[in-house]
Amino acid sequence: MTSPNDDRRAAIDRAARAIFERRGYASVTVKSIAVAAGVGPSVLSSFYRNKAELFAAVMDLPFDPTSAIPRLVAPGLDGLGERLVRLALQAAQEEQLRDDVGVVGSLIPGAVTNTPGSVRAVWEYITGEVVDQVLLRAGIPDAKMRGALITSFLGGIVIARYGVAVEPRASACEDEVVALVGPTAYMLAVSCIDRQLKAIQPSASAFSR
Repeated sequence: MTSPNDDRRAAIDRAARAIFERRGYASVTVKSIAVAAGVGPSVLSSFYRNKAELFAAVMDLPFDPTSAIPRLVAPGLDGLGERLVRLALQAAQEEQLRDDVGVVGSLIPGAVTNTPGSVRAVWEYITGEVVDQVLLRAGIPDAKMRGALITSFLGGIVIARYGVAVEPRASACEDEVVALVGPTAYMLAVSCIDRQLKAIQPSASAFSR
């Protein structure tokens, strides 16, 4: 027999996943999820600290990508592209998401308008809650624009690897993909500004506080 708290949490989880899959991530509010679940916002916040934590839980991501932000930023700019690529590949390991990525691959060139909701939601989540935050913490100018470009680039890699299954990318090991694609992600992040940033960026210890 389940407890009232278990029932409330299950209702929140069901409502949240349905809304994220229908509307994506960026436009969804905690209040709208609470209303759909039939609970007050305070009840929802007793289970989840914020929308990002709720999303990672109900979308069955293999880990909470926001928890990776400190280790993405702390080493500094060197290797940042490779770390972002690895994060994207690891975030695509959830089974339903992989299936939906496959659907996107089958819909190309109509993928933009026909993208399954889970893929769009994860795309928006990774952009706003992870990539944008990494670039902002690193003090990179135009962080939101660069973040959108990086996520679009990484999304293409994920679709080519898991959706369209383009060879040799589909069967390449993760380390090989990271090594080959990482430098391009790095250039999108710091093109034209890397010298100035390296001169002024805080020490690694400052990012870990």
